[in-house]
Amino acid sequence: QVHVVESGGGLVQPGGSLLLTCTVSGNIFSIQDMAWYRQAPGNQRELVAAVTSGGVTHHAESVKARFTISRDNAKNTMYLLMDSLKPEDTAVYYCNADSVGINWYEKYDYWGQGTQVTVSS
Repeated sequence: QVHVVESGGGLVQPGGSLLLTCTVSGNIFSIQDMAWYRQAPGNQRELVAAVTSGGVTHHAESVKARFTISRDNAKNTMYLLMDSLKPEDTAVYYCNADSVGINWYEKYDYWGQGTQVTVSS
């Protein structure tokens, strides 16, 4: 069984910062790409940022220069440092991890339960 747990969400004032953490544990062979998504009420889930196992990153235009994604492969952990937060960043943030098994045809996609981020004065 695999567990994906996000933490670090909360209420913050505009212009503030938060650090989200996602840890993957359990019976997992090899984690490949990891990503943060978010979903605001009434909106579709959208990609915020992604990182490969080799450290190549991608950030959505809406968060570039404000958010930074990173990961620690040894700990199966991914981070999202969010600076200069805006009210429009308010959403539930979800962790996503892609993994493969020992056999080439074994591919898995895991999601966490989400952590709420609210930016409000």
